[in-house]
Amino acid sequence: MKKYKYIMMLLGITALIGSCGNQGNGNGSSNGALSSSAAEKAYVAPGEHDEFYAFMSGGYSGNITVYGLPSGRMFKEIPVFSQFPTSGYGYSEETKPMLNTSYGFVPWDDSHHPDISQSKGELDGRWIFINGNNTPRIARVSLSTFETEEIIELPNSAGNHSSSFITENTEYVVAGTRFSVPVPQRDMPINEYKGNFKGALSFISVDPENGGLDLKFQLLMPGFNYDLSHPGRGKSHGWFFFTTYNTEEANSLMEVNSSQNDKDFIAAINWKKIEEYVNNGGGTTVPAEYAHNVYDEHTHTATSTIKKEVLTVDPTKVPGAVFFLPTPKSPHGCDVDPSGQYIIGNGKLSADLTVHSFDNMIAAIEGKKFDGEAYGIPILKFEDVLAGVVKSGGLGPLHTEFDGQGNAYTTFFISSEVVKWKLGTWEVLDRQPTFYSVGHLMIPGGNSAKPFGKYVVAMNKITKDRYLPVGPEMEHSAQIYDISGDKMELIYDFPTHGEPHYAAGIPADLLAPKAKKIYRLTENEHPYAVLNPADARVERDGNVVHVYMSTIRSHFTPDNIEGIKVGDKVYFHITNHEQDFDVPHGFAMIGQNTSELLIMPGQTKTSLWEPKKPGVWPFYCTDFCSALHQEMQGYVRVSPSGSDVPLTYTLGE
Repeated sequence: MKKYKYIMMLLGITALIGSCGNQGNGNGSSNGALSSSAAEKAYVAPGEHDEFYAFMSGGYSGNITVYGLPSGRMFKEIPVFSQFPTSGYGYSEETKPMLNTSYGFVPWDDSHHPDISQSKGELDGRWIFINGNNTPRIARVSLSTFETEEIIELPNSAGNHSSSFITENTEYVVAGTRFSVPVPQRDMPINEYKGNFKGALSFISVDPENGGLDLKFQLLMPGFNYDLSHPGRGKSHGWFFFTTYNTEEANSLMEVNSSQNDKDFIAAINWKKIEEYVNNGGGTTVPAEYAHNVYDEHTHTATSTIKKEVLTVDPTKVPGAVFFLPTPKSPHGCDVDPSGQYIIGNGKLSADLTVHSFDNMIAAIEGKKFDGEAYGIPILKFEDVLAGVVKSGGLGPLHTEFDGQGNAYTTFFISSEVVKWKLGTWEVLDRQPTFYSVGHLMIPGGNSAKPFGKYVVAMNKITKDRYLPVGPEMEHSAQIYDISGDKMELIYDFPTHGEPHYAAGIPADLLAPKAKKIYRLTENEHPYAVLNPADARVERDGNVVHVYMSTIRSHFTPDNIEGIKVGDKVYFHITNHEQDFDVPHGFAMIGQNTSELLIMPGQTKTSLWEPKKPGVWPFYCTDFCSALHQEMQGYVRVSPSGSDVPLTYTLGE
């Protein structure tokens, strides 16, 4: 009997272990720790590197965050449109000009759609571009230094949403206005919107050598809302496609009045034809005011220039350049497959996906198969440009990416899922839930001719119960799925900073080898740089004091300064003399009304300090740099205004 009981106990334990390892999720796969390999797919062992970089927009943070895939580890936040006290971006004298606009100093924005530079339709990893949605701007970020190098403001635009997407050889970054406005801006009744407002589509040329931006022309379109865009590629290279909504041109109760028409449009723009028109003297130059800000890697300093005019183009003056493709109402995403053949328009208020054919579009244009016009722009017949319809059964389709294997993946906001379907047959192949309310999704290279179809990342708008609660305000959420097999497999959740909209991904081996590790002192051309500690000094010019300071583990030179007075403007120009990777130094001073600075090896940064009180005030290094980090400090003696205390300093005697 004892032997029988022992055997039955073993069988019970075995059954229990088996049941624990087979608690499925309803689709035949298991979430059990003993049987699932999902954790292994997301795991990156200590000391090993991720396979991909993921660059996520920060939404209302105004910045870009950099993650590893598949681990979901956040590596860095790149300040772009927002002040960033961690490094002093937007606070240091060198970077303040980056946030200058025609409205003055604007230290924040709403960043949505990053896009990585391409050559022949494939990612080349030189730069990443991103839009500022609120104060219309486009930024270029170096993928060598991971720092913002250039920001250009966009006149005649408002709600810079359908951007920043690039042509397949990075000839142009394109930026479409979400809100149409009077052009030029003027005081006029809002209820006179219809027929009087314009939607500006900005085409910003990119210098192929240094990435320099130039606002080449703006296409002044009818006063619709221009939501998202993507470039043609391959056979459709030379075209750009923009979704529109509010073709009703409503200006009140938009949630009702801008959804009356059965169909809105995708605007198809032949930018090569417009470029030829412009190069031959076409277009009208009009007054405008917008800032163009450029950061110089050698001087470590930004400059801001206010431009005074822009070239505008009336689309009706360039026959054959602009057409409207009817698309089910209120389309949001506008996506083009890797071949350039299919243009997907995701109508938010439709359960189906509409797929247009580029070949059909060209045939319809050549055959003049028009269904009327809108403000002089021909409307193509819906049936003549249609390639197919994906009967998905989902709710709230938004965005589509591609895996390079003939498959497309679309997010559905309302039904909270990612749906995989086949290009050409329009057959739904798989669907997986997201948690919760997914917006954009990203496959590394998914917006190029060569996607890297191993993972898809879903960016969710609501987190709810996925992480420990941290009060009413929570971070958003991303989920990564393995798509290397026939079926998608959810392998990991991770929080995301700000509100990511779109993201861009690239293989690490295309980027990591080019990443800059230090700034070489021999190449430092900053006008206030101290390249030798012996040159450190303090100089007065009226009530302006310049402190030329060097820093190295674990000492500031000079380290004691006297003769500063209340009311002085004291500029600390600090050069980090380290030439070893990952040894920054910080600088912080009591009463600093800007921010601390974080100075990279070989770099110079400047902080303005305006002492308000007499006393002896310490400064110190904010980045733990050595065993003697705590000893890395100095003092500034501040005397009353009008004092005759002489200006003196010590160099470590």
